[in-house]
Amino acid sequence: MADGTPARVPSGAPDPSEYDHDGLDLYVQRQFAREDDALRRTRERAAAAGMPGIQLPPATARALQLLVRAAGVRRAVEVGTLAGYSAIWIARALPEGGKLVTLEINPEHAAVARRSLKDAGVADRVEVRVGDGAGLLDALGPDGSFDLVFVDADKERYTQYLGEAARLLRPGGLFVADNAFWKGQVLDPGGDEMAAVLDRFNRKVAADRRFDATILPVGDGLLVGVRR
Repeated sequence: MADGTPARVPSGAPDPSEYDHDGLDLYVQRQFAREDDALRRTRERAAAAGMPGIQLPPATARALQLLVRAAGVRRAVEVGTLAGYSAIWIARALPEGGKLVTLEINPEHAAVARRSLKDAGVADRVEVRVGDGAGLLDALGPDGSFDLVFVDADKERYTQYLGEAARLLRPGGLFVADNAFWKGQVLDPGGDEMAAVLDRFNRKVAADRRFDATILPVGDGLLVGVRR
C-alpha cells in the first residue's frame, strides 16, 4: 500500500472460528511425527521429575528435524535442553560424525536429559553442557563453525542469543527459535509482557540484515532465519 502498510492477503486457511489448530496439529503428528518408545519415555521422565510440560510438540519437533536434514546440518547447538526431547529429534537427523551441543542451566534437568539421550541411542552425538546459556554460547566457536542454532529457553534473552547465533553460524546456517507466536498474543502484545518481548524479538529478526527469516506457522510459531 502507498503508506507502506502491507495489504491484507487471504492466508488460505479457514476462518479462525472454524480452524481447529490442535486438531490439525494432531493430524500432522499422526501422519508425520509419531513418537517411538524412547520419545514417550522422555516425556514421562520429564513429568516424573516435575519439569514443566514445555517441550516441543511432536509436529513442531518433526518440522525442526526436517530443517536439520534439509540444511545438511553437521554441527548444531541448542539452548534449553530440559529433558532432552528436542535434542533427540535433532540428533536423529544428524549425519554420521555430526554433533549437537545442548545447553541447560539446571543440572538436575541435564541429568535427566543424559538418561533420555542414552535411552534413545544418541548419546554419542550429543554433548550436554550445564550453565548459563549466554555464557556457554559465548565460549563456543570458532566463528562460523556451526550449521544450526536452536533456541527454546528464556524468551527475554532471545535477542542476545540471536547475536551469538549470527557469530557462530556459517553462511546458509539456520537460526531457529520456538514460541514466536506466543499463543497468538503477538497479534496484540500490549496486554502481555512476554508477548511484547516476543513481538520485539520477531521485529528485530525481520529487520536484521544478517538473516533471511520468516515464521513457520507450526505449533506456537517456529521462527527460522538463514544466515546470509
